[in-house]
Amino acid sequence: MIQNGYSEKITVKYSETDQNLAMKPYALLNFLQDIASKNAEDKGFGYSFIYPKNYAWFLIKYRMEFSEYPFDVQDLTLSTEARGYNKLFAYRDFELSKKDKIIARISSMWSIVDIENRSMIPIGTALEGCENMTTYTKREDDLNFSKISAITNPTIEKEFEVRYNDLDVNGHANNGNYIVWAFEPLSFDFKNTHKIKVLDMVFKKEAKFGEQIISQVEFKTEDTTIHKLTNKDGDDLCLIQCEWT
Repeated sequence: MIQNGYSEKITVKYSETDQNLAMKPYALLNFLQDIASKNAEDKGFGYSFIYPKNYAWFLIKYRMEFSEYPFDVQDLTLSTEARGYNKLFAYRDFELSKKDKIIARISSMWSIVDIENRSMIPIGTALEGCENMTTYTKREDDLNFSKISAITNPTIEKEFEVRYNDLDVNGHANNGNYIVWAFEPLSFDFKNTHKIKVLDMVFKKEAKFGEQIISQVEFKTEDTTIHKLTNKDGDDLCLIQCEWT
């Protein structure tokens, strides 16, 4: 549970919902990224602090658990808390509430990379001089990141190209695009009748302008899918395991 966090009301626009008025997954990822960026800026370790050092935050993992997927909602509150860091990784939690009821809990893991050589920088070194980021301490009710099963027999596959509009301030594809590419091969009927219950997402490598992205999906069970995004060189870009309801 979030203890010392920041909260704000969010408005889900019609353009951010599907035909059933459910929040599109990419919109959720954008809300998470925006509130994380704002909170980091407010606490002094955001973009304006690390970019002059030629560093950037890089998202590594998400774990999401929904008791109720957000749809047809007008009264949502998103909360976040920077949980601290160990040597190479920083942790951040989120809660999504509908009125006074928590409907989703989300944990994330981040690193800081050198923009020029793409190497990871120890968090303490990168944030030297910032007093608002503490060391990470695990809590009993923390979500646990799950290992994502390997794809052994892809059920469906689709190919995309990274467009200019997909790029973010760091010059690579925004993380919201990854979930769009990953879910796009699923059939219309499946997506129209299923919503995310539990999701694990691991970002492996950035996607650059003009790259060809291959999206593979395998059904492990009727309601569990594994997704893998690769580039033409065979590099893994993103892995997702999703339980649907």
